[in-house]
Amino acid sequence: MSTAITDMAPLMPSGGKDVNGPSAFSGGPRRFVALTKTLAVQEFKLRFFGSALGYLWQLMRPLMLFGVLYVLFTVILSISDQPDFGVALLLGIVLYTFFAEATGAAVTCVMDRENLVRKIQFPRMAIPMAVVLTACFNLALNLVVVAIFGLISGVRPGWGWLAVLPLLLIIALFAAGIAMLLSALYIRYRDIAPIWDVVLQIVFYASLILIPYEVVVSKGHETIGQILLANPLATVVQEARHLVVNPAYLSAGDAIGDPATLLVPLGIVIATFLLGLWVFNREAPRIAEEM
Repeated sequence: MSTAITDMAPLMPSGGKDVNGPSAFSGGPRRFVALTKTLAVQEFKLRFFGSALGYLWQLMRPLMLFGVLYVLFTVILSISDQPDFGVALLLGIVLYTFFAEATGAAVTCVMDRENLVRKIQFPRMAIPMAVVLTACFNLALNLVVVAIFGLISGVRPGWGWLAVLPLLLIIALFAAGIAMLLSALYIRYRDIAPIWDVVLQIVFYASLILIPYEVVVSKGHETIGQILLANPLATVVQEARHLVVNPAYLSAGDAIGDPATLLVPLGIVIATFLLGLWVFNREAPRIAEEM
């Protein structure tokens, strides 16, 4: 009996302090990585289980959005004469879809996995990271579609396509930081879900996806364009278009004016990731009690 009480001592409140539970990385980094991968693969498979069209449903949303916007901007309104605009638009939509999927699904992911959270030695950080990894799987498949569409549209492949990999890493880190932050805050503040839905809508229009930076500048709004490039997602979209679609799209460094200014969106990415990591790691031991 005394042994059992001793084993439970670390989990029992003492002196009015918060109850200490398992940390964000319980079990060590190797177990954390293995469980994150397992959860992501499982979620990816279950998402299309029993579906006749499978992955095509995942692709349908960005393609339908692309089709509507492309017809609106090039056929009906005729306001975009940028080179390879269709490919540039689809690339921007795919990158935004990844960001929205990774962060949007992460808001309630810890709550949805309550059965795992209540397991004492389960590394809780694996839950939001699995959500981001699943979104990465979808992004990889969607980028294949972008590449095929680009080749059909006459875009020539080059070494710039490989240079996109660091950009994908940047946007993944940005999404991971926000995912950790939102998933931790949602446990206490349920208003996070509707608030983030609104924020995602704002991000869509503030990321130069619909209207390229070059069009913004041509309308005499260069300052607004440079302000929008402080958004890391807008910076990644601009640079990806330059590297993948057509050099006629300015690089992010040239668009923002001074390459050193790129430290602003990069700093936002790093700060967001570190903040999300700190908040989630701080809240992890108390998550089960606050559900």
